Order: sequence, then structure tokens, then C-alpha cells
Amino acid sequence: MANIIKVQRVKSTDSELKDRLVAVNRVTKVTKGGRTFSFSAIVVVGDEKGIVGYGLGKAKEVSAAIQKGIDDAKKNLIRVPVIKGTIPHAQEGKYSGALVFMKPAAPGTGVIAGGAMRAVLESIGVKNVLAKSKGSTNPHSVVKATINALAQMRDPYAIAQVRGVGLDKVFNG
Repeated sequence: MANIIKVQRVKSTDSELKDRLVAVNRVTKVTKGGRTFSFSAIVVVGDEKGIVGYGLGKAKEVSAAIQKGIDDAKKNLIRVPVIKGTIPHAQEGKYSGALVFMKPAAPGTGVIAGGAMRAVLESIGVKNVLAKSKGSTNPHSVVKATINALAQMRDPYAIAQVRGVGLDKVFNG
């Protein structure tokens, strides 16, 4: 049976969202009249307080592609629990050929993650995390796998409420 992930969608408040460009590709379409060049950009937006989203924009010019990516990212925001500057528990995420693994880290560790994952983790406001990307290094797949893993995160308060126990029982077993 497939795991059902309940993703909490968030409304965008444009003033506080910061965007990070992950990758820009020049793509070519071969036509009767020759080659037509355009650009594809993947962008991550976040408020550094637990809200993140990603978007893809395509246009004839780089700046227009980035702007379209930002607009698309603002339509796909999710909320992620961030506790004391790190993630609540270890988590794996997969999308296509990309597999990512993240686990919480002690204060002072920093964000130990590579390119595309780093952009996503910094956008949600994580200060300390250990992360590893395995498999495909395609930025599109890595970003989607990271968002997938973050969407599966559960905060201790929600777990305590579902189990019907106190917060101290969640941490102490």
C-alpha cells in the first residue's frame, strides 16, 4: 500500500519570500528555419521560517525564465517543521533517479549538503543538517526528491496529538 502524504499547502505572502536560482539550462529546438534557443530555469523560494516551494520557468531570455520560475514556485508552497534550526528526524526522499537522505545535526554543524539540496534547505531556514544526495545529480530531480522528503516530515507536536500522549512521551518513548 502506498504511503499517503498529507501536504499542507500554504498561501504565498510575496513580501517575505526569498528566491534562489538552482539551475539554468539552454535548450534547443530544431526547426525548418534552424535552431531556436530558449532557457529553462529551476527556482526555489522560501521564507526561511519553514515554508518552501520550487518552480520551473521556460522563456526566450534568462531573466524571463527566472521570473516565470519564481511565479510557479509561489504556487507550490509547503510548510516544513523546523525545530531549533534543524529538521525533526532523519528522512529519505526519492524522485526519479535521485535519492536524498537528511538527518538532524547538532548546533554549530551548518548545512552539510550539495548544490540543489543546499538551496532548498537554506530556503526553509534550516541552519544545521547533514544531507547526502545519491543517484542522479540532475538538479530538477534532486530538488523534487528533497521537497518530497521534506513533505514527509512530521513535527513532534502532531505525533503526540495523533498518539494521544504528552510531548515528553514522544521523546522518551
